Amino acid sequence: MPGPLRDPLPGQDRGGVSLPEMHRSVRVPDSAGWLRRLLAFIGPGYLVAVGYMDPGNWATALAGGSAFGYTLLTVALLSSLMAMLLQALCARVGIATGRDLAQLCRDRFSRPTSLGLWVLAEIAICATDLAELIGTAIALQLLFGIPLIIGVLLTALDALLILWLQHRGVRWLEALVAGLMFLVFGCFAAQLILAQPDWGAVLAGYLPQASIVTDGQQLYIAIGILGATVMPHNLYLHTAIVQSRDYGEGVAAKREAIRFAAIDSSIALSLALLVNSAILITAAAVFHAGGRTEVAEIQEAYELLTPMVGTAAAATLFAVALLACGLNSTVTATLAGQAVMEGFLGLRLPPVIRRLITRLIAIVPAVLVTWWHGESGTAQLLILSQVILCLQLPFAVVPLMLVASDRRSLGALATPRWQLGLGWAATILIVAMNLKLLWDAVAG
Repeated sequence: MPGPLRDPLPGQDRGGVSLPEMHRSVRVPDSAGWLRRLLAFIGPGYLVAVGYMDPGNWATALAGGSAFGYTLLTVALLSSLMAMLLQALCARVGIATGRDLAQLCRDRFSRPTSLGLWVLAEIAICATDLAELIGTAIALQLLFGIPLIIGVLLTALDALLILWLQHRGVRWLEALVAGLMFLVFGCFAAQLILAQPDWGAVLAGYLPQASIVTDGQQLYIAIGILGATVMPHNLYLHTAIVQSRDYGEGVAAKREAIRFAAIDSSIALSLALLVNSAILITAAAVFHAGGRTEVAEIQEAYELLTPMVGTAAAATLFAVALLACGLNSTVTATLAGQAVMEGFLGLRLPPVIRRLITRLIAIVPAVLVTWWHGESGTAQLLILSQVILCLQLPFAVVPLMLVASDRRSLGALATPRWQLGLGWAATILIVAMNLKLLWDAVAG
C-alpha cells in the first residue's frame, strides 16, 4: 500500500499534470460510435512502440538471426507479448490515477528514494539515447558519408522538431512517429522479398525449442533480445502520454479509455514485433544461410547485404530503416525525459529550456564516447547501453507493478487479478533475465 503523500520540495507543484502541452488536448467524441472513439485513442501506442525497435534491438536481432537462423523468433514473440501486457498496465495506471509513473513514485516513496529513482531513470534514458543517437549517426554515415560525431550532433535538431510539432498539436507528433514506423515496416517488407526466406522455417521459428535453454550461446542472445525489449523510459512515457486524451472523468469513460488505450498499444507493438522479426528473418535468410554466422555490427550487416542479396537496394533499404528507427527513438526518448524530470522533481521549465536539458543529458556523453571510441566501437557502445538498462529496469518495472497492484489507489478501475498474476510473472522473468545478462557481461 502507498505511504502518505510527501510535502512538495521547494519549487514543486504537486497538482501539475503530465506533459502539460499535451494534457487532455485530444478530444474524444461523446456521441460518436465506438470506432470513432477508438480512433481518437490511436497514437500514444506508436510513441511507446518505437522504443521496442530502436537501434539497440537491432544488434541482438542481427546476432540472433545470423548465428541461429529463425530459432529465436519465439523469443521475439514472447518479449512482445510481455511488452503488450506491461503497456496495458501503464495505460490503466495513468488513466485510473490521472498521474504518470514518475509522479506516483514521488507520491508513494520517501524523498531520498524518489530522487534515487529519478537519477536511475535519467541514467537509463541517457543509455537508451546513446544507442539511438549512435544508430542515427551510423545511418547518416552509411547513406550520406557524414562522420559519426557530426551525425550525433545533428540529432540535436530533433528537439526543435518536437517543439514545432507540439505547437501544431500532439496529433502531428503522433503522425510523424507512426509514419516513420510504417516506413521502417515498408523497408523491411521489401527487404524480405529480396532475401527470399524459407517461410516454413520462419513459422517454425515462432514455436519454442529446447535448444534455446540448453545451448548456452542461444540462451545468451535470447536473454539479450528479452533484455533489450522492455525499455524503462517507455513505462514512464506511456503513463504520461495516455493522458493526452480528453476521455472524461466518470468511471465508465475511464474504463472505456483503458480498453481503447490497451488496443492502441497492442496494435502498435504488433507492428514493432513484425519489424523486429523482419530484422531477425533477414539476418537468418541472408547471413546464416550464407555461412556468415557472426554478424552483429550494423555497419558489417550493411556492407554484406549488397553482395549477398545481389542488389544495392537491400543495403539502402536497411540504412533508411535504421535512420527512421533512430529518429523515432530519439524523439520519444526526449519526451520521456521531460515526463521523468517533471514527474519526479515537479519542475516547470519553459519548453525550449526543458527540451534542451533532456537532449543535452543524452547527447553530451554520446559525443564524448563517439569521439573516444570512433567508428570501431559502435557495437560495444550498443552493448554497453543495454547493460546499463539492465541495471535500471527493475527500478521501473517493480514500482509499476506495485502501483498496478494497489486496489485502493485504482479504486473501481483496479487491475484484474489475472492481469496482475501475468504481470508479476513477466516482471520476475524480465528482471531475472536482465540480471543474468548483466552477470554474464560483468563476468566476461
